[in-house]
Amino acid sequence: MAAPRPATPPRAKRDKGTRGGRPDPQASQARGSQAQRNQAPQTRARGAARPATATATAAATQPATRIAPLWLQLTTWILSFAGLGVSIYLTITHYDTAVTLACSDKGIVNCGLVTTSPESMVFGVFPVAVLGLAFYVFMVVAASPWAWRSKYPQVAVVRLASVVVGIGFVLYLIYTELFTLDHICLWCTSVHVATFLLFVLILISAAVGYGFRSPDRA
Repeated sequence: MAAPRPATPPRAKRDKGTRGGRPDPQASQARGSQAQRNQAPQTRARGAARPATATATAAATQPATRIAPLWLQLTTWILSFAGLGVSIYLTITHYDTAVTLACSDKGIVNCGLVTTSPESMVFGVFPVAVLGLAFYVFMVVAASPWAWRSKYPQVAVVRLASVVVGIGFVLYLIYTELFTLDHICLWCTSVHVATFLLFVLILISAAVGYGFRSPDRA
């Protein structure tokens, strides 16, 4: 009689993720892909947050430009237009002899004598009226509300330098009228007054810091 065969132990169930005790490549890849998909939104969220944070930090640390009050912007702009209008009138009368200045021609006030004198030409080439016209064309732009609100301090520097040069030229013209010609021109004087007021206002605004970087944010 044959001896009974020993009972074969039941086969252990293989793990779905293993093959003969070794990790199943497909299952490992599936788990890796799932992990990457789970991490991808977080990575994108962190990557999107970094530029926003960097931009906010840069904006917070950048010095702000001090903006002049509206009354100062409009006052300097109106003065610039007034000077421009008179300069256009003086330029027209300089080149068009048919147009006469509405001004006295006798006594100390004599606009015609002043505007036709040799001193009315700079270096004998450039009419003073044309130089005044060019100056006020620039000031209409430099003293406009948009220029006052510019974030570039260079605009304020150029505006200040222009009125400094302008008032220096005005002082020379006043000296010439009073001590060389012994006559004054009322139209020229109106331009001189407008230039002086612009000089005072722009100088004070620069001293206060309007148009420049705020020191408390630097």
